Amino acid sequence: MSMADKWNQTALLVIDMQVVREHDPQGRDAELFRRHLYSPGNVGPTSKGSVGAELVDGLVIKEGDYKLVKTRFSAFFATHLHSFLRTEGIKSLVISGVQTPNCIRQTVFDAVALDYQPVTVIVDATAAATPDIHDANISDMKNIGVETPTLQEWCGSGA
Repeated sequence: MSMADKWNQTALLVIDMQVVREHDPQGRDAELFRRHLYSPGNVGPTSKGSVGAELVDGLVIKEGDYKLVKTRFSAFFATHLHSFLRTEGIKSLVISGVQTPNCIRQTVFDAVALDYQPVTVIVDATAAATPDIHDANISDMKNIGVETPTLQEWCGSGA
């Protein structure tokens, strides 16, 4: 397989930087443990149109990029991401973003279950609340066959 073919079959997923989690202003589509954040008179942290639902400074969705709105940790849960990726011929994923124990981990485990190969998590382009939490979750992902290079290692590997 040529390098061009490999790249044509690989997608970069940038998770929750904010790409993109939006909830109903009343929180009806949020997880049960988050619904208190959407109480009457309270604009929830990621309500559509709120500051919390905006992209982080410096991240731009360009023409040809695909914006996916999700309401749960996994980018695959109750979305059409898998169908979209398969239609585009995507077989491998490279993942960056936050939070390692939540949205990153859940998306990665679903990607492995859906037979994407390889699934790569760029360890220094993902983050958690603490380094220990990040490292423990990276270790769990390594144990299911996920590749976990640094950005420099990944770029230098001819990935």
